[in-house]
Amino acid sequence: MIEINQLCKTYQKQGEQPVHALRAVSLRIERGECVAILGPSGSGKSTLMNMLGLLDRPDSGSYLLQGRNVGELSERELAKLRNRTIGFVFQAFHLLPRTTALENVQLPLLYSDSDDPVGRSKRALAAVGLSDRATHLSHELSGGQQQRVAIARALVNEPDLILADEPTGNLDSTTQGEILELFSTINARGTTVIFITHSREVAATANRIVTLRDGALISDELATGVHA
Repeated sequence: MIEINQLCKTYQKQGEQPVHALRAVSLRIERGECVAILGPSGSGKSTLMNMLGLLDRPDSGSYLLQGRNVGELSERELAKLRNRTIGFVFQAFHLLPRTTALENVQLPLLYSDSDDPVGRSKRALAAVGLSDRATHLSHELSGGQQQRVAIARALVNEPDLILADEPTGNLDSTTQGEILELFSTINARGTTVIFITHSREVAATANRIVTLRDGALISDELATGVHA
């Protein structure tokens, strides 16, 4: 599903030393895998997520998504591919205030040609166990429920790939376990899931762990035997 080859990205501020966020990173991820991209702050994992999510372009290297060279696409084509193929889940939930759970889930459908946005959004909420919270406003939901709404929003376009950036960072340990179990269920249905995380506990729930340090890929291994 994903094949990146020798991706490089450097950020340069005037008067400062360049920051080599990615240093010739190559990686292949098959459809249906659950992969954790692990690393501390500054390791390059967020930059790599932005590349994988079609939010930024590398300085050099290639990226094939489902066999398509995304480097050849216009910004408009990238936006269309991103909305159709990728769902995002973030640590901070990013739900709109004074808006119901159902309305939050519908947001990605504003940019699609769906003829049943309400029905699809209700089914996405049901998939994360929140059918009874559809009319609740964001502030009326617990942290775990808000993250479930965010996951439903990521699922509503039935994407092939979910990118989850520190998805349990704002949750207590019990709720973290529930959310990780939900991701496991989503992955078991065939959706490719990629965690971006600094937590070895979260990474250990994936099938594969890719570790970054100082912008370079230093290991790629099965998660078996990795402990928090």
